[in-house]
Amino acid sequence: MMEKMIFGRFMPGDSFVHKLDPRSKLLFVFAFIFIVFFANNPVTYAGLLVFALLVIFVSRIKLYFLINGLKPVIILMVFTFLLHIFFTKEGNPIFEWKFIHVYEEGLRQGIFISIRFLVLVFMTSILTLTTSPISITDGLEVLLNPFKKLKLPVHELALMMSISLRFIPTLMDETDKIMKAQMARGSDISTGPIKERVKAVVPLLVPLFVSAFKRAEDLATAMEVRGYRGGEGRTRYRQLKWDGKDTLAMILLVAMTALLITLRS
Repeated sequence: MMEKMIFGRFMPGDSFVHKLDPRSKLLFVFAFIFIVFFANNPVTYAGLLVFALLVIFVSRIKLYFLINGLKPVIILMVFTFLLHIFFTKEGNPIFEWKFIHVYEEGLRQGIFISIRFLVLVFMTSILTLTTSPISITDGLEVLLNPFKKLKLPVHELALMMSISLRFIPTLMDETDKIMKAQMARGSDISTGPIKERVKAVVPLLVPLFVSAFKRAEDLATAMEVRGYRGGEGRTRYRQLKWDGKDTLAMILLVAMTALLITLRS
């Protein structure tokens, strides 16, 4: 049975992170994606991990819930770790058995890349879990406003990105339902030879695409019925407000960046 994918879902709450302005959270995550690459030694990577865990704690989202909902991504992370372990042939050998050779640099790079991958996934997941889709849309639109001078459809781009995020858990739920329905009819893609599993995936994809197009059509109809005509002349019911909490979050990010630059090799 497929685990619930939490990426793209919104969990209402009243934590410090929930109360932040969506613009500050978007800026925080975008900047964090870049500062992650400043880490290049055990101390800086440990600092990144502690910082990410601190953000999770402040958001009041259970770490177990976060990890359990990100199992598919964590499986990819483990696969990346194993690739570095077995294919990086630098440094001193630390384990040898028949054709398997593990080198010091391979282990080091595998751990570092895994931590980098993990904290990025944690931060982007916290963003979607603590920010409603409409807030993400409004925040993105405000941040992209300068590009309106270049005649870019800023509102439509922000709306498209927000809808894409919301469709991820929706499609995962739909996939789960289809898999359960097929398992009830005697089909199971989780067991058997690889060739048989690939064949079993085809009947899964067809109804999934049909369902995705149906949901997209329903969404388009709903927006049209409500009089949606794009961002031109559209007003907002909820006004975004930047206050001290958002400034504090940015100061903490700058402090973290300075610490990484100071501690890097």
